Amino acid sequence: MSVKNPLLGLCQQARFLISAAKVDQCPADEGLEIAFAGRSNAGKSSALNTLTHANLARTSKTPGRTQLLNFFSLDEQRRLVDLPGYGYAKVPIPLKQHWQKHLEAYLSSRNSLVGLVLLMDIRHPLTDFDRMMLDWSRAAGMPLHILLTKADKLAYGAAKNALLKVSQEIRQHWGEHASIQLFSAPKRQGIEEALQVLAHWLQLSGEAVTPGE
Repeated sequence: MSVKNPLLGLCQQARFLISAAKVDQCPADEGLEIAFAGRSNAGKSSALNTLTHANLARTSKTPGRTQLLNFFSLDEQRRLVDLPGYGYAKVPIPLKQHWQKHLEAYLSSRNSLVGLVLLMDIRHPLTDFDRMMLDWSRAAGMPLHILLTKADKLAYGAAKNALLKVSQEIRQHWGEHASIQLFSAPKRQGIEEALQVLAHWLQLSGEAVTPGE
């Protein structure tokens, strides 16, 4: 019998905290937070909603709708952050530049950030944006976990082969820095595995909350 993940209860009481267009509008830099990043239409909002059993993040069939850093509170010391999606061609260049500037500022200055979840569409993995995030996280020593989303769009064998192929490339270029798994929001596949990673980063096994304080 599996042990209940201590993060489950917090996810069920998750609530929207604040949206920020700039780093100086973010909540106080204390406690622990995990950021979710991914190209536009990679399934980031759907994954957040599935993991928290709530409709926290707005989903849309139109990529590029997440234009702010959106913070969701799990408790007084723990947060999840939905970062702006990247790579949608129809987003105006000035807005793209704004996102890039403030995303970089957030990643480089946020002391409470303890982990990064990178979402990749299993049918289009390791884009230039994905590689940039992998490079940054390794250079910064920031733990990174990859969700290969929309795994239900492929047959089981094809999804497993895609996972193996991406895993091999990550090991080749980024060593053991990043972990990776299959994920499907509609099929609720990979939820427990992802929550285990988040619970570890959020120190939900008895350790004190210290980063950013």
